[in-house]
Amino acid sequence: MSKTSKLAGLLGLAALLAAASPHAAAAQAADEPTFSKDIAPILQRSCQKCHRPQALAPMSLISYEEVRPWARAIKYRTGLRDKPGVMPPWYIEKNVGIQRFKDDWSLSDDEIATIARWADNGAPQGDPADMPPPPPFIDVDDWEIGEPDLIVSSPPFEVKGSAPDWWGSLGQSPSGLTEDRYVAAIEYKERNDLDRGVRSDTVGGLFVVHHSALYTMAEGDDPAAATIWPVHEVGRNADVFDAQAGRLLAAGSTLLFPSTHLHSNGTDTRAHIDVAFKFHPQGYEPEKQMELLFVGNGPDLDIRPMESDQRADAYFTLPENAKISVFEPHMHAPGVRMCLEAVWGTSVQTLNCAGYDHNWVRVYKYADDAAPLLPKGTILHLTGYFDNSPTNPNVVDPRNWSGSGHRSVDNMFINLMQALYLDEEEFAAAVAEREAAIAAGGGPDIGCLVCGVDEAPAAAVGGDN
Repeated sequence: MSKTSKLAGLLGLAALLAAASPHAAAAQAADEPTFSKDIAPILQRSCQKCHRPQALAPMSLISYEEVRPWARAIKYRTGLRDKPGVMPPWYIEKNVGIQRFKDDWSLSDDEIATIARWADNGAPQGDPADMPPPPPFIDVDDWEIGEPDLIVSSPPFEVKGSAPDWWGSLGQSPSGLTEDRYVAAIEYKERNDLDRGVRSDTVGGLFVVHHSALYTMAEGDDPAAATIWPVHEVGRNADVFDAQAGRLLAAGSTLLFPSTHLHSNGTDTRAHIDVAFKFHPQGYEPEKQMELLFVGNGPDLDIRPMESDQRADAYFTLPENAKISVFEPHMHAPGVRMCLEAVWGTSVQTLNCAGYDHNWVRVYKYADDAAPLLPKGTILHLTGYFDNSPTNPNVVDPRNWSGSGHRSVDNMFINLMQALYLDEEEFAAAVAEREAAIAAGGGPDIGCLVCGVDEAPAAAVGGDN
């Protein structure tokens, strides 16, 4: 081939590539995520509840102009997935255990990758016409459970901006309730005089209550028989009880706040806790009793200074067949991860692992048809992981040893589970329902330890071996 022919061939190829490149570029641009089409729907579902004007978060993420400066930070925080600091604050590990929960606002792997590609590509706005309509939001001071039937406030208290941690009783408040009512849902809110939307570098910087226990007791009741309710914790979402297991709030009940942990946030703060109750209709009678299972280990906590990979274990044997409805890790500043394992005979199943962040406590409510069904005698094995080193930003001074205690500088290792105990007939019916779902193509059921098992192993039911 002559030099002239080769040159003509190369020029022709170049012309073809030039002609094709606008189309290729246009197709590639169409595949690139934009704020209006791809990012805004993610933010609306999982971020804007807190990231909007006068809400809890330090910046609004509504409009493109508000979001664009934070593109790289959003990529980083969402990319943490289940580690402390991840946004949105949902720490369930996606590669192990049960994955179906109520009110799950976590991001999928595809959504995290889309955010990363968008940020890496310069965070383009795209066509404003692609923006979805703004979703309706309740005000930050309104209730997730809807309009409460009863709100009771704790006694007020004040925390100085530089005060040490405090724990003890806040006192008591009369409910004013004139008739017995069964509670369908409960929700707590700390009310304080701090400005919303103000950035703070302290743990729980917009709040001064880390956690507060709640009991109720009617006049003349034995204090040992007081009704225990879920614990209020900073960042906690509402508790909606199983429909079969409304919890009784008796007429004339008094609310007791016997164990409260307060911390300073750098500003003198006046506050109180509002407790909201949503009742079942009059005439409702519960079929089951909701059990609070506080599984954990305090006496053996030995959190050594300047060490990042420390572990603690706790065990609890179920006295009855159970359906677990809530998985709720509770730790303190060095806590970074917790796993729950179910052991039945020779069967060992990891039900869930979750990261932990001392800034926000999450209550993970299992979907009804995914909640663990565990036979009597199942051993619940809890594993906690602690990072008491300079790499953990939640720890004020990692040079300090710590054991169990109420203060932020002490430690806790508890899972505040909720459960229904089932008799043999109820448990068999629940297992049969799960097995039918599996047979219909529902896939394996991680939480159903006995699905497909003809009889219990000897180690689970007792025996001589």
